[in-house]
Order: sequence, then C-alpha cells, then structure tokens
Amino acid sequence: MKTKFLLIMLFVFTALLTACGGGNSGSATADDVIKIVWYPNESGNDLKSSRDEIGRLITEATGKEVEHQLTTDYSIAIETLVNNNADLAFMGSQGYVEANNRNDAVQTLAVKSGESGTLDDAKYYSWLAVNVDEQDKFKENGEFFLDTIADTRFSFVSNSSTSGFKVPSSSIIEHFSQQEAYADLTEEDLMGSGPLFSQVLFGNSHQGSAVNLLTGNADVAAFCDTCVEEYVELAEGEENTVGAVYRVKENAAEPFNSVTGKEFALMSSDPVLNEPFVVNMDVIGQADFDKIQELLTSDEVANNEKIFAPEDSEQSALFSKSDKERLLQVEDEWYDPIREISK
Repeated sequence: MKTKFLLIMLFVFTALLTACGGGNSGSATADDVIKIVWYPNESGNDLKSSRDEIGRLITEATGKEVEHQLTTDYSIAIETLVNNNADLAFMGSQGYVEANNRNDAVQTLAVKSGESGTLDDAKYYSWLAVNVDEQDKFKENGEFFLDTIADTRFSFVSNSSTSGFKVPSSSIIEHFSQQEAYADLTEEDLMGSGPLFSQVLFGNSHQGSAVNLLTGNADVAAFCDTCVEEYVELAEGEENTVGAVYRVKENAAEPFNSVTGKEFALMSSDPVLNEPFVVNMDVIGQADFDKIQELLTSDEVANNEKIFAPEDSEQSALFSKSDKERLLQVEDEWYDPIREISK
C-alpha cells in the first residue's frame, strides 16, 4: 500500500513538473524560444512585415520559435532585456549604453551601415523641428537661434532616447549653461516645466513626438529622420540640414494620418551613431548568437526587401536602402562617443 502511494505521488510530482515546463514534452521551454523586444518606434503595424520576416529567418537559422514583444515605452523594452526576459532587441545607442551599464551581458550584435556599406557613414540625424508657419518665432536676423526655445512647450521622445533626448538635451545644456540665468541647468531640469521650458511632453516614440508638434501641442519637438522618413517628404532645401522643410505625405499611415499635408522646418540637425541589434548573452547563449549574427550580416538579409526596402518602394520596412546599406558586426567600443555625452 505504501509503495502504491509513493508511486502515485511520484506520478503527480512528475506531471506538475511537466506542466510547469520542467519536462521535455512537445511544449516549448524558455530555451526553445528567441524573444525579441522592440521599441515603440518599431512596434507599429507598419513594420509588422519586417518583424515577421526577421523572426522567420531567425527560426530558420536557429530552429527555434521567435516571439515578438511589442512595447509602448522605451524603459519597458530596456527593462525587459536587462532583466533577462528577452534574448534580443533593436534599440537606440543610448538605450544600449544604459542596458550595458546595468547588465554587462547585454552586448552588441549588428548595426546598419551607411550608404557606403561601411561603418564610416553609419549614422542618422537628431532633429529639432518647428512648424513652418511659426518658424520666424525661432529666428534672429533670419537665422534659427537656440535662445528662442526658452519658455516654449517642448516635446522629447523618451529620456532613454539617443536622438530624441540625449543628443538634443546635451546641445541645449551646452548652449544655455553659458548664460548666468541657466548656469546650473541639468538634464532633469529639461524633463519638466521649470527653468527653461513652460511645458515638456514625451511622445514615447519619435512618431509621437513629431505628432505632438504637428497637432500644435508642442512648439518645438525632438525626433529623428529615420523614424519618420516613410511618413514625410522633403518639400524644400537639402535633407538633414538646418532650414530644410518636410511635408507629411497625403497617404501617411497612423499616427500621421490626422496631420497630412502639415509642414515642419528643421532648426537643428545633428548626426548620431546608428541603432544596434543587441543581445543578452546570459539568455541567448554563444551558439545562437553566432547563428543570428551570421544571418543578420548576410547578403540574404541585405537584399531582403521586407527588411531593407528600396528607396523608391512604397513598402514599409525596418530599413531603407539607397545604395550598399547592410547590417555589419559592431563592437561595444563603437558606442563610446554616446557614453561620453551620457556622463
């Protein structure tokens, strides 16, 4: 009788282990799944085909299921990766530096090259923009002048965004701290109404920050060129230069569909290191890291129009391609310039 009872208890205990993922039955365990967490900028329906294609290719390369974790906040994506709840992420350089500082198992995997196909021009641009019909308010003697943003309603992306916060805030502090009234200006001061701005908004994505400007909720907004390029077109001037005017396309998808035809002008444009794909080595392991890095940096991915849409294509994709753009291996040290402005 005792033996029979023990056998029953052993069966129940084994069943419980299997139900909790401790067995090797047909259900997937954590090790069988590659989890990719995406920033809000890349979590929209417009980039679903790119996400799905990357997932499909990773499954082919590793033999493992891919799960996409979409977010509405930068900090959620960073926390997910840092706390070992994701294997892989595509994030801004500032987000990577933050994540690496908190967990050194977070490492770079690959980064998009420039048009040359190298790291030499692997950059995008951080913009400060104003509505076209209000641009004269931000000029002195016909030139844009940073002093004019004082006491305005300002929109950032997220305080973890490189081009939507770190780069512009660094420039703003450098400029205003030379004036006695703002000598002690800090990043924290720029996160809310106070010494410099009358109101501060966070768009939680580059698209959201741009829409804050175009709907009239903000007077000045920070966002980057690559995150809005599929929604806007150059209307006047030279791309990524001060004074250039961009117009929202008539067929722009959400969230720009409510502001089609609206125009904004660039009052500043600063180059930023391209965003990396990164991994948590404690979760993904070296074998899968090697397989995924080889995949992402392959010609197959570089020539995949679901991931790199041709410049003249109407298809939305994670990246655009005008020449030799591709993904390249990148080392942690490449992001040291971002660490410098984050100190």
